[in-house]
Amino acid sequence: MPTIDAHHHFWRVARQAQPWRDPHHHAAIARDFEPEHLAGELAAAGVDATVLVQSVDSAEENDRLAAYAARAPFVAGLVGWLPLAEPAAAHRELDRFRADALCGVRTLVGRDPLRWLRDPATVELCERLAERGLCWDVVPVTPEQVSAVGELAEAVPGLRIVVDHLARPPVERGAPGEAADWSARLAALAANPGVALKVSVGIDVLTAWERWDAAALRPFVAEAVRHFGPERLMLASNWPVSLLRRDYGGTLADLAALLADAGLDEDGLARVRGETAARWYGVAA
Repeated sequence: MPTIDAHHHFWRVARQAQPWRDPHHHAAIARDFEPEHLAGELAAAGVDATVLVQSVDSAEENDRLAAYAARAPFVAGLVGWLPLAEPAAAHRELDRFRADALCGVRTLVGRDPLRWLRDPATVELCERLAERGLCWDVVPVTPEQVSAVGELAEAVPGLRIVVDHLARPPVERGAPGEAADWSARLAALAANPGVALKVSVGIDVLTAWERWDAAALRPFVAEAVRHFGPERLMLASNWPVSLLRRDYGGTLADLAALLADAGLDEDGLARVRGETAARWYGVAA
């Protein structure tokens, strides 16, 4: 099976604002990251292909990423931006792309309660995404968001939903009950067969850490394996955000080791390393 990094980004800092990037905490990634910066890392880590994901909510971001994908042969799929809360605008943006130009869509939701997912026009839009075989990437982190995502999954069972970054586990907070609350949200998401999960580390955890701490992720990766199984898990680097605390190859190797610690055998690891992403996004290395 090919190895697919299911989540990474490219950007030029002078060409787009990234409100999520704090200049005080994220100076290490306040520079350009383009295909030539990743190609050698992929070869060294044994990665065959990647899924390129948007990091800015704009049509210009889609054009930039499409240009990157055209010049980077290792990019097997593109998750572009789509304003799902504005269905009319989303349809117009979707019409700009060939049916095979995208493998998924995303919009940055933060802690928005996602009430708009219940609007009939948004449900109709998501039905169109399902018909085109496109995934929806999202990071639901509150009970309200999880409930809204679950309702959409039931309303549009053909839509493949991909939850990024382990659904933002409370790795650093450690308050009583937070891990249990996260596990309950994860279980609720996993109850929908159309939902998959990326084993990756988001910027909130990386920012909170003073240094990379793979051991702190162990119980959360174990819960992900328990709830989703290898058929609905994808290994992903979140490069270059991951460079805040770890190099590219080390990030993937550590996450794979945690999956093995959680009980996955060689076949299960192969699925998480590539087969799930290939099947879910409809891409090939």
